[in-house]
Amino acid sequence: MSKNAAFHVSVLASGSTGNSLYIETEQKKILVDAGLSGKKITSLMAEVDRLPQELDAILVTHEHTDHIKGVGVLSRKYGIDVYANEPTWTAMSKNVGKIAEEHRHIFSMGSVLTLGDVSIESFGVSHDAAAPQFYQFHKNNKSFAILTDTGYCNDRIRGTIRNADGYVIESNHDLEMLRMGSYPWSLKQRILGDTGHLSNEDGALVMTDLIGNKTKKVFLGHLSRENNIKELAHMTMKHVLNQHDIDTINGVCLYDTDPNYATELFAIG
Repeated sequence: MSKNAAFHVSVLASGSTGNSLYIETEQKKILVDAGLSGKKITSLMAEVDRLPQELDAILVTHEHTDHIKGVGVLSRKYGIDVYANEPTWTAMSKNVGKIAEEHRHIFSMGSVLTLGDVSIESFGVSHDAAAPQFYQFHKNNKSFAILTDTGYCNDRIRGTIRNADGYVIESNHDLEMLRMGSYPWSLKQRILGDTGHLSNEDGALVMTDLIGNKTKKVFLGHLSRENNIKELAHMTMKHVLNQHDIDTINGVCLYDTDPNYATELFAIG
């Protein structure tokens, strides 16, 4: 592991069946979402030689099951602090079960939380949840941003997270696969709408505006099991970035994520 890196990051799981990201600094070890069983998250963390009892915090983005399934059990078992905004706490309370008062924390949208040596910036997104928010991590003039579960990326978000050192960006579906697939029309409309999910092409176009001279790593996240293929998402991202003169060989590295296997622990910054 690189001792000089600001962060080390592993996308433990990403997809329509469950999402969790692990990020650590010298002082803090954090999960963003815990959308799988506690047992599965424990095994995913073991893939990168980490233990859930080492965690300092779980940050919750929104109350959908694929983001909160293991939040309650992990907090109760290991005494982990959980951070979410107030509407998300209200919306997820019945599904995460009882969490001790000393481990319940409000992290309001648009605010900055400092935990040890890392500052975490929250920003709202457009998704069909109570008050969905995602996070950008800052340390030593380095940053890492997560953006999935949004129907579009507005100028406010772009301004907030432009030119980060690394990203997780949504590549949820291939448009043709979704249109021709077996989902009912109402669900297709939801996914395609302004409070749905970014397609492969939409996510790639967003990245053409976000990538700057600092950006070195982009992880393709939240792929649909029914309406996408890893190779197709990767190819689309690479093609669109190359069309915009962004070098994906010697410049920005693209990484696939998986719903069942953790990525390696990557150094960021």
